[in-house]
Amino acid sequence: MLRPARALSVAAIAALLTLTTLFTASSASAAGVNYVALGDSYSAGVGAGSYLSDSGSCKRSTNAYAYLWKNAHAPSSFSFVACSGARTGDVLNNQISALSSSTSLVSISVGGNDAGFADTMKTCVLGSDSDCLTAVNNAKSYAQNTLPSQLDKVYSAIHSKSPNAHVVVMGYPHLYKVGGDCIFGIGDTKRAAINSAADALDGVIAKRVANAGFTFGDVRSIFAEHEICGSLSTWLHSTTLPIDESYHPNSSGQANGYFPVFSRS
Repeated sequence: MLRPARALSVAAIAALLTLTTLFTASSASAAGVNYVALGDSYSAGVGAGSYLSDSGSCKRSTNAYAYLWKNAHAPSSFSFVACSGARTGDVLNNQISALSSSTSLVSISVGGNDAGFADTMKTCVLGSDSDCLTAVNNAKSYAQNTLPSQLDKVYSAIHSKSPNAHVVVMGYPHLYKVGGDCIFGIGDTKRAAINSAADALDGVIAKRVANAGFTFGDVRSIFAEHEICGSLSTWLHSTTLPIDESYHPNSSGQANGYFPVFSRS
């Protein structure tokens, strides 16, 4: 009667030792990480509230996925330089300097502002279906024809400054649930067009990321049904005040959408 109990005890001890080893290894790995968070408003956490006082108009949030990862893993160093409104040129001119040869983890989202995201949304919200479709097609054309070379410059600079870093490039979600239940707001024609622009942008980014040897964090599937007009809790702001937070992830979108995708990328 004692033998099964002894065997179980040995097995339990072995399991505990294994878990302890894994935990220690994980902690040691995080302790050796030098993390730099680059990018635009989606990486800064605009719309998620709780903005760092020293970030000014960049509106870097403690609810942003990068900051959440920092809190969860306690890396050796953390540099958070993502900024609202940043384009590829801004990353090259104002953010790349945060990288070094010791940087081991980099996150970034960029390209939406280059393609005219804000102006396109303004046109689609205030203009006709035809105006919206024209604006979306112009944004798609820019994303497919001009943006690739701009992204290549950014990714090349990241690799040059931090050749040994694991680089995760985060994409953009669909903003709307087409056919979703919304009392107010734009119609399905505009919603579908805006989502197609996100697909075009993500497609371009994913291809350039693959060519650079980086990792693409696709958030579209995890945001499904959490879009504006979705059937579940909304992870994105519709038109809101302050206006610059419109069409950006809220704190739930950062914590439940961007953070888990980045963490497993």
